[in-house]
Amino acid sequence: MTKTLTFASLHFCVAFSVGWLLTGSFWVGGALAVVEPACNTVVFHFHEKLWKRIEARRAQPHGPLAM
Repeated sequence: MTKTLTFASLHFCVAFSVGWLLTGSFWVGGALAVVEPACNTVVFHFHEKLWKRIEARRAQPHGPLAM
């Protein structure tokens, strides 16, 4: 969960900076910094959970000789 939170804080900063630099508006930058990274952080969290499940499945032995 720590990795997800640090990712979110970096993403908030980047989203704000890009929005502010492109529009010149503090408010648009702030809105982008809240909405887009919040959605992306939730998706990232579930992506990590799914990826760990896939890795665990790959680590299991397969085939007729697996016991």
